[in-house]
Amino acid sequence: MKKLNIIIVTALLLVGCNNFDEDININPNVPSQASGTQLIANAMLSLSGLSSSPQGEFMSQYLSETQYVNASLYPQSSTSFYWLYQGPLINLQTVLNSADDLSGTEGPVENQLAVAKILKAYYIWHATDRWGDVPMTDALQGADNFTPKYDTQESIYTSLFGLLDEANAAIVPGSITNDIMYNGDMTKWSKLAGTLKMLMALRLSEVNPTLGKEKFTEALQEGVLDSNSGNLVFKHLADANNQNYWFGQIDLQGREWWAISATLMDKMKPVGDPRLMVYANPNRTDGDYTGLVFGETIDIDTEKYALLGDAIHAQDAPVYLVTYAQALFAQAEAAKLGWIAGGDNAAEENYNMAIEASMEQWGADTSSLPDFMAQPEIAYSSDNAIEQIATQRWVHLFMHGYEGWAEYRRTGYPNNMVAPDGADVPNRQIYIETEQFNNTDNYNEAVQRQFGGSESLYGNIWWDVN
Repeated sequence: MKKLNIIIVTALLLVGCNNFDEDININPNVPSQASGTQLIANAMLSLSGLSSSPQGEFMSQYLSETQYVNASLYPQSSTSFYWLYQGPLINLQTVLNSADDLSGTEGPVENQLAVAKILKAYYIWHATDRWGDVPMTDALQGADNFTPKYDTQESIYTSLFGLLDEANAAIVPGSITNDIMYNGDMTKWSKLAGTLKMLMALRLSEVNPTLGKEKFTEALQEGVLDSNSGNLVFKHLADANNQNYWFGQIDLQGREWWAISATLMDKMKPVGDPRLMVYANPNRTDGDYTGLVFGETIDIDTEKYALLGDAIHAQDAPVYLVTYAQALFAQAEAAKLGWIAGGDNAAEENYNMAIEASMEQWGADTSSLPDFMAQPEIAYSSDNAIEQIATQRWVHLFMHGYEGWAEYRRTGYPNNMVAPDGADVPNRQIYIETEQFNNTDNYNEAVQRQFGGSESLYGNIWWDVN
């Protein structure tokens, strides 16, 4: 972040030194700075990065590495969050800092600010659930503060609830331009804000269920996603400039490095899950769907295992980020927990609807859906409801690895995660080493506060009390 800010400041100084010839060097037909909606659109382009990553898939054990297995076994190495701050978040903060200068010709300024706040909340929620305490209050100040303090995750959640409330309350009639996610539809943005609030509230089920229930109820009253048409989906194009990450890896590079894990296969194949045919291609040995044990290093012949399905690595394959099925699974769990009315009846209804919405989202063959739903392992059971809801949600979240990993950490399901060579699924990711040198005091304070002075992959973040 320091290097980026120095570059920005230097660029501004250079521009200031060359004002004498601005009249002949400035093209009046080219804007000198990005507009509010252009900055928001640029921030949206980073959304696919929240999902399109082998590391995220390893954290949730959706995929098994076939080539460089050791790279998937949770090495005690750091992961950078700088790209979030230097890219989408600084773009969004620039919009929020420029409220008085935004142009209403691109849609109501109130709506531009609301979308910027919703996206900011989403990105920071993603960051804090991966690393724990992260900079927020002091972050995104550019040259005014190169060494931001780390906010506690508890305070971040409180701030994000407030940010989403502000955004939802500020929305007015009228669409905005350059909206590559919802085409300016503010009703969908409002429902997204409510859904994010609801999902965040459910994260508190173990650490602060009272607050979780309160925020969950508020979110439902405000409105949440109510169909797959409202899903937050990053739509790749059949174009080299905006193509699916996995297409570049598999179709262009010819890398058969990722097989469907046995962890996932064991939850799908025995019950004939129709989504399996979308998620995976059958192996090339006998046409069967065979999962590869996560962390397996012996006899990895990619001919023998089910690799990623064609629909998943297609050039224009979408990335599903926040979905109607997630909202329904959340309501099913909330009903079972007693957070909302209806008890088991409401839990079962939402659970069944969630599975159906998931099938529809993924384009699965639902001709045999009634038979699938009637199986003992799938049919709602009051005694095993939380496990069923959590497991089916994890199956639904395929390829959104970081979100699947977060739900696994919170619930403990699915219950068949493996620990190759004793490498358990991590509880968090490690801060980038650069912070130890460039932001020493704040880094040390955050590590001491959370982990007693020594960080690792297995320190618990605030809401993970299991």
